[in-house]
Amino acid sequence: MNFQSDICIIGNGAIGKAAALGFAQTGASVTLISAQPAPDATTKSRFSKDASQQNSWDTRVYALNHLARALLNRLKVWDALDAPRIAPIEEMMVKSDDAKYPSKLSFDAYSARETALAWIVEDSNLTQALDAALNFAPNIQRVHATAQSTLADDAGITIQIGNGGQIRAALLVGADGAQSWVRSQAAIDLDYRPYGQHALVANFSTTLPHHGVAYQWFIAGQGIVALLPLPGNRVSLVWSAPDSLADQLASESATDLAARLNVLSEAILGELAALAPGPVKAIPLSMIRPHAITAPRTALVGDAAHVIHPLAGQGMNLGFGDVDALLRIVTGRHAHQDCGDARILSGYARERKEKILLAHLATDGLQRLFAADIEPLRIARNIGLNLVNRVPVIKRLLIGHALGNRI
Repeated sequence: MNFQSDICIIGNGAIGKAAALGFAQTGASVTLISAQPAPDATTKSRFSKDASQQNSWDTRVYALNHLARALLNRLKVWDALDAPRIAPIEEMMVKSDDAKYPSKLSFDAYSARETALAWIVEDSNLTQALDAALNFAPNIQRVHATAQSTLADDAGITIQIGNGGQIRAALLVGADGAQSWVRSQAAIDLDYRPYGQHALVANFSTTLPHHGVAYQWFIAGQGIVALLPLPGNRVSLVWSAPDSLADQLASESATDLAARLNVLSEAILGELAALAPGPVKAIPLSMIRPHAITAPRTALVGDAAHVIHPLAGQGMNLGFGDVDALLRIVTGRHAHQDCGDARILSGYARERKEKILLAHLATDGLQRLFAADIEPLRIARNIGLNLVNRVPVIKRLLIGHALGNRI
């Protein structure tokens, strides 16, 4: 199996698939490599009319901002999503648990003159829409194989694959996640720091409507708890808990976890009940900061280029920002430049450097700030939240960040 294409993309997630679609729609030829076979057009949708399917909800969801939605619109994917399973976030409410110095920060779509701050989309809803688009997109060759090695030269890059074949391309895009093989092949060093936390995810029904509000609590000694709106009276939990507490919570059922959340949330959504009783999923959290996002004939996007703390829900949006920037810069190149020209890649690196750095500093700084269980620091941060809540200029900046204006 030997292929020649303008761009080769390695990765099977939403970021890699969006990049493949985007490049194909510009007229570039694309080879998309994945260790998993591509679903064909006859694959049954998870969102069939079968009642058991309709009543199940992914524990992995994304809060997609306006930039992500605009990109998916351009790719003609947004309208292919199952709309009844998408929930808009109309308001965000951040609270602390300090009884002596309570604090609150809130901002809403109305203040931003928007209909929503973001939209909660399930992983399977997004990936199935992308797969359907890929099945009918021109210029895309999907290859089920494992990449084994790469060799870049002045004219392009060669990717050897496990069946003895190879792909020759002008540009290799690594969209293969936090443990990126492409990044290691490019010999890009990184900074890595475990947070000593796990993200616990589960879904719950509520007896009171959420009205499109996303809630987040900073709880001393217990981490950060977020309840994100799902369609109807349902919410998705993301609890970034210290490892010791996460081990305890993960050993409990979702029903037991619901009882904890009923106390923690002070019944702000009424009584919570587990949608799917069973083990709670726990995902280890860490920061990964590569020293570069490009190498000769190679560009990184998504988690291959950065892994940040989920407390702001911006990881996937940052990845879509990478794709948006790479598409724009490659498409705007001069006629004499190919897709992997060093000047093109340096432009992409410059474009993303500040945004990625700001995302790392913001999420890492907030995690450190709220993980510290020191009373003077707790008082200062809670007073700070209240001050921010009263300063319109700062709130507008935060709203702009949530919308994706700065991603």
